[in-house]
Amino acid sequence: MGAVTRRAVIRYVNALNRHDPDEIAACVTPDFHNEHTSAAGRSLRGREAYRDRLVGFLAEFAGLSYEIEDVIVEGDRAAVPYRMTFLYDGAPVLIRGVFRFLVAGDLVAHRVDYWDGADFERQIAR
Repeated sequence: MGAVTRRAVIRYVNALNRHDPDEIAACVTPDFHNEHTSAAGRSLRGREAYRDRLVGFLAEFAGLSYEIEDVIVEGDRAAVPYRMTFLYDGAPVLIRGVFRFLVAGDLVAHRVDYWDGADFERQIAR
């Protein structure tokens, strides 16, 4: 189970880095729960709603790239510390965070994203 979970979360992050909403959405379950802990984030449920939001998200965060720092797996759960970089209104931004995943089969069923919204606000206020 751990190997399947590891492959699923790496496939998901790699899809994010390729910026294709259809490819990213294909990595999640139909009832996917995308949960944000930061006040700046917005949680939602459902693959279609997630896919629809991805279009604007990828346009707003130009050149989005997640660098995986580690992949910690236990059964169908994983934690993935990351370094996210992108351009926001032309300004470079670097955010460190952690994804926590629940995988069902070989798809991501639940993603919790932990990152510091105040750090983001500080960087874009330059």
